[in-house]
Amino acid sequence: MSDVIPSRLRRYCSSRVQEMPDNQIVAVADLARHDASVVRLWIGEGDLPTPDYIKRAAVDALGQDDTRYSYSQGLPELRQALSDYHRRHWQVDVSSDRFCVSIGGMNAVTMAMQAILDEGSEVIMPTPAWPNARQMIEIVGGVNVSVAFDFYPDGRIELDLDKLFATVSDRTRAVFINSPSNPTGWRMPRRDMERLRDFCREKDLWIVADEVYNHFVYQDEGDESEGPAASFLQICEPGDKLLVTNTFSKNWCMTGWRAGWIVSPQGMDQLFARLCQYNTTGVASFIQRACIAALEGGDAFIAEQVERCQASRDILVEGLAALDNVTVFSPQGTFYLFFKVHGLGGSSLDTAKRILREAKVGVAPGSAFGPEGEDYLRICFAIDPALAREALDRLVPFLAALAEASQDVTV
Repeated sequence: MSDVIPSRLRRYCSSRVQEMPDNQIVAVADLARHDASVVRLWIGEGDLPTPDYIKRAAVDALGQDDTRYSYSQGLPELRQALSDYHRRHWQVDVSSDRFCVSIGGMNAVTMAMQAILDEGSEVIMPTPAWPNARQMIEIVGGVNVSVAFDFYPDGRIELDLDKLFATVSDRTRAVFINSPSNPTGWRMPRRDMERLRDFCREKDLWIVADEVYNHFVYQDEGDESEGPAASFLQICEPGDKLLVTNTFSKNWCMTGWRAGWIVSPQGMDQLFARLCQYNTTGVASFIQRACIAALEGGDAFIAEQVERCQASRDILVEGLAALDNVTVFSPQGTFYLFFKVHGLGGSSLDTAKRILREAKVGVAPGSAFGPEGEDYLRICFAIDPALAREALDRLVPFLAALAEASQDVTV
């Protein structure tokens, strides 16, 4: 990163920021953002537009000159709508003063880390993991402690909690859990959530739960679970050391709107109001009006999106699993498929660039999510099923050719 800063200025810039790696997902996407011939599966956003009723709410608010500074913590009406939304989907009573509206999920994670970390504080994180969260810990002076998921040849992904518990030191401040997980699609079983809660209570640790993809769960044969993924809010008390981050981006196709929220323990509302003041001065009020509309009228849209994602997921899983040189880890949640390609013949970043050039499909390199992701690729399947078939038709010949090239080398 330091090579992008003029040498005469490096000594005057933050060493932590200089040491930040480039985002490899962006590095691939920037090569062909305006190429209409590319099937874009690299970045985590759906291909549907924001629903009209949400856009109308923003337009109406603008027409009423709702463009002034507002409450730092968020409009009271929006915080109440968030409380109602959680009660409706997870049957939990979370008082409206525990919600703080943020500039997207990234800002929610930023404020969570600012609120609880001191210089040198350690945060334990299962990996591969969303790179933005990993880097934010470092930016605010914390230290990442990685605990690798266990990947099995039959396509299972598991998190060994005993291994995670063994990494705790006297500098550990928090455990970061993203479930369902980007990029792996892993979903934390409720019994493991309860076990982690009990451990963190005993060790006096924070849980930071990124629950962005809770609605994106899928029904496989023999799976009796229904509805959204479990939330830590269902198993924790209002006073527990729990921070839950979320966003409007995924559920309602509002990635460009930049709105999210954080749920904090009872009594921390003024701390987060201050953090909002000093970070952003709050979310634009007309965007908050659109968020209220999303929460109050968007349940059917979410259900349609999840059904659509399941169809695209099934197409891609079945097609890629048929390749001898690919191990597919069928996602239990999110809208990402993380798969291992045997015999890449180069780094996952180089392979992603080759796929873009030769197959015209944009994918994310597994190494973007940490060194544990090397040899893997991630694709976003929040797309029309017809587009999923098109992507498969392009990917399969490329990956099959990789297998043939790998066999030629070994012979």
